[in-house]
Amino acid sequence: MKNTALTHKHIELRAKMVPFAGYSMPVQYEGVTIEHETVRNGVGVFDVSHMGEFILSGPNALEFIQKFSSNDASKLFDGKAQYSCMPNGKGGIVDDLIIYRLSENEYFLVVNASNIEKDWNWISSLNEMNVEMTDVSDDYTLLAIQGPKAAASMQALTKVNLSEMNYYTFEYAEFAGIKDVMISATGYTGSGGFEIYVKNKDAEELWNAVFEAGKEFNIKPIGLAARDTLRLEMGFCLYGNDINDETSPLEAGLGWITKFTKEFVDCEYLAKQKEEGIEKKLVAFGMIDRGIPRKDYEIVDSNGIKIGHVTSGTMSPSMKIGIGLGYVLKGHSGIDTDIYIAVRNKSLKAKVVKLPFYKK
Repeated sequence: MKNTALTHKHIELRAKMVPFAGYSMPVQYEGVTIEHETVRNGVGVFDVSHMGEFILSGPNALEFIQKFSSNDASKLFDGKAQYSCMPNGKGGIVDDLIIYRLSENEYFLVVNASNIEKDWNWISSLNEMNVEMTDVSDDYTLLAIQGPKAAASMQALTKVNLSEMNYYTFEYAEFAGIKDVMISATGYTGSGGFEIYVKNKDAEELWNAVFEAGKEFNIKPIGLAARDTLRLEMGFCLYGNDINDETSPLEAGLGWITKFTKEFVDCEYLAKQKEEGIEKKLVAFGMIDRGIPRKDYEIVDSNGIKIGHVTSGTMSPSMKIGIGLGYVLKGHSGIDTDIYIAVRNKSLKAKVVKLPFYKK
């Protein structure tokens, strides 16, 4: 089991540690609901250093990215980031990722922890353009400082005007006395904030400075369990649950990052799928009957006939009802459609709703 550069800090704080993507990671500290509400209303810090990072460089870097990425990376400029996915050549998704443009010929890719080796092998297999590839996943510590008070609590640590940073932009600057830190206005919670990338040698210094600066804002460490409830309230996809090698970007509602203005892996297949229409669709649903939907529960119609399955589900800490995402046959995907979740031989009523679940 691998450790992040901050594992000892989580153990000191008596976090409950669990194996996740080959790492020992903090799943919770005080409790999921308390940590969830800390991020929704204040500011919390996640250690997400298990994520993977690749650097692609050279004169053909953009052309290469355009080939394996569904989104249009030509729209990027220095200091701009983009959410995208990598189609797998069979109609499914290798992974979703964030692409950062460092310069005209250099890009920084952030991929899911559980897919680092898979993604590296996939991208490498497509690299016929002699693009220089470097896996720097083991070199970086990543803190996600999230919540409405993130900018105010961290402003003392940098000269960058955090409150004026636009969503999905980033800057390299001094932060907490550490030079050349990537400050990224991104996150996976829907409550605003920043993701801070530093080399591992600076990890503890960063952690200590962040908690000292955030003390008056009641900053707290947050575990992966609350990260999951926060992202689910926003309807953000989780790889391995809501998207995988069997789901297409169009079925997953990721048509907005699938740009047919260029050629890329699976573009012909996906263009045909868009034209002919999809058979199943990822929907969001809220429980009407009391119950908590869980991954892999069956979704049925009013007659008990299976129409799909749950991919993610939880009890929403913000709304106090069961919420979930799941694939259903397209005829059952309309907003306000009644569906039923099969829970222990019962069919519990739910309703298809519009995302996000959580409205600020």
